[in-house]
Parts: sequence; structure tokens; C-alpha cells
Amino acid sequence: MEEDDETKIVCRHTPIGVSVGIVPWNYPLSLACAKLGPATLAGNPIIIKPSPFTPYCGLKLGEIAQEYFPPGVVQVLSGDDNLGPWLTAHPGPEKISFTGSTVVGKKIMESAAKTMKRLTLELGGNDPAIICKSVDVRKTAEKVAHICFLNSGQICLAIKRVYVHEDIYDEFRDAMAKYAQTLKVGEGNDQDVVIGPVQNKTQYERVKGFFSDIEKENWKVALGGNVEDKPGFFIAPTIIDNPTEESRIVAEEPFGPIIPLVSWKDETDVLARANGTRMGLGASVWSNDLDQAERMARQIEAGTVWVNDHFSLRSHIPYGGHKESGVGLELGLGGLLAFCNTQILYLKK
Repeated sequence: MEEDDETKIVCRHTPIGVSVGIVPWNYPLSLACAKLGPATLAGNPIIIKPSPFTPYCGLKLGEIAQEYFPPGVVQVLSGDDNLGPWLTAHPGPEKISFTGSTVVGKKIMESAAKTMKRLTLELGGNDPAIICKSVDVRKTAEKVAHICFLNSGQICLAIKRVYVHEDIYDEFRDAMAKYAQTLKVGEGNDQDVVIGPVQNKTQYERVKGFFSDIEKENWKVALGGNVEDKPGFFIAPTIIDNPTEESRIVAEEPFGPIIPLVSWKDETDVLARANGTRMGLGASVWSNDLDQAERMARQIEAGTVWVNDHFSLRSHIPYGGHKESGVGLELGLGGLLAFCNTQILYLKK
């Protein structure tokens, strides 16, 4: 860091110690690897705790890891909802990396505070996409729809709120609905399927609650609107047409294939609405005027903001949330350093 005739100052990054990676059910394998990789690269052993809804992915990853790591370096503990609190409260681990809901993230933060564990929390988002009037309506509507409904909307960084300029609102809504109708719903063993089932019964019932609100809150529906009574947790894509900003579908993250489209006119107003949430994980601005897009993007309170894209991640680029969407970074150099302690050495010559 600094050196002169009398002193040399060195900054070291050392392994933080035993780490715990708590992984959700929506991307159980890739998110486990996003914790296992940097933890072990930084010299730490790690315990992976899979979701009770997806235990086998983590256990299989742990089995494969035994071929490449010394005994005990990578462990996988599968269990029910009691296991997480035991791990976060245990005095042994020095680091907790959690991906999941904000509600559970707050509980982990409280539990870890008793032993001052270091934390990385990647939590819920209610990502806005702001569509400006200069876009190619059809192409943008199709791309936005695909991102909204990918994995049945069960992605923290997926688009959850779509703000469309009033001059193109009707055209954009119709184009998005037309494209979303072509997205096949079904089981994942069919290669043509884009929208699979909601992952578990608990989440399925929660998403259905938003459909119950359609009649209660008198929402207009541009597409879908019903949950068919048939086997499985399948829900067809649904677009809510211009609900109020106070509507539950706008204020909360459904984490399912139901999306609100809301019109806007004034740039300052739409930015205030996009930022008017305790969430701040991701966001996007879509415009053919790149100066306008960058100007707006820089005013959005979110950890990652895309222009003319969304949910495009690279393993060497870190991401993290603002406000109640998280603490710290994952991926990239930031994600690697999250598994390190920093030590400054003052060496007197």
C-alpha cells in the first residue's frame, strides 16, 4: 500500500474461517456454487445448507465435491427449518452467506449479531423496469415479458414492476400480452416449456393470494387472471393492467408469474415511484436515448441497474442489494473478499 525509507505498509486478505452458505429453492445448484467457489478460493471450509424443498441438489454437489477437496472442506447439511437457526447461532462459523427472503434475512442478521458473524445477505427484490417512449415497442415488450415470466417469476432479480410511458402504454401492453401467450406452461422435461410450475405448495398458495386480489381490488387484467384447477402448481402468465401504485401487486414482490404494468408520464415521478419501496436489488431502464437512460439509471436506488437489459449477470462482476434487499456482495472480487478478513501490516525497517 505504501513504502518509504522507514516503513512498509501491506494490506493482506486472509481466510475468514468456517463459512455457512444457506441456499434457496429457486436456483439451488448455481447459488450453492456461487458461495462454495469464493469461500474455498479464499481458503475457507464451507457448510452448504440446502433448502428443505430442494435437498438433493446440494447433497449431490457435496458428493461431487469430495472428489476434489480434502475431507471436511466442503460439507452439506440438509434439514428442516430448524437447521438454519442452529447454524447461524452456533459459535463455530465466522461467516454466513444467505440468499432468500428479506424476512428470513432479518432473522439471520439478528441471530448472527450475538457472535458478530460476518454476513452476506442477498434478499428479495421488487425490481422495476422503466420503459421510455423511444423504444422499439414489440422487441422490448417481448424481451421484458420473457424476463418477467422466466422460471415462473421465481427469480430475485427478475422484473417485478413494469412502468411504461403513457404514449406507448396500450401498444406495449398488447404486444407484451401477445408474446406472453406464446410462452408454453408445463413440466420441465418438455424442451418447449418456458414457464414451469411454482416450486412448492407454500409459494403456490402465496401467489394464488394475488389472484384473489384481482376481484377484491377491482384490477383490470390484460392477460390471464385465473389459476386453473388442475394437478400441479402451474400458473399461466398474468398481466395486471395499470393498477394503482398502492396496490399489493405493485407494493409487494409476488415471486410468481403475475406482473403489473403501470403507466407514467413524468420522469421525476416515475423515478420516485420506482424508488418508493424498501427493496433495492435490481432495476432497468429501456430507451433508445442512451443519455436519458443513463441519467435515469444513475438515480435508481438499486444494487444493479441495467440499460436495455435485465438479469444479465457475469461471474466476475459483483452484485448486491440496497436497502432491505441485502448486505454485501456476491460474485466478482467483492464476493471473493467477502470471505476474507483484512489485515494491515506496518513494517518498521
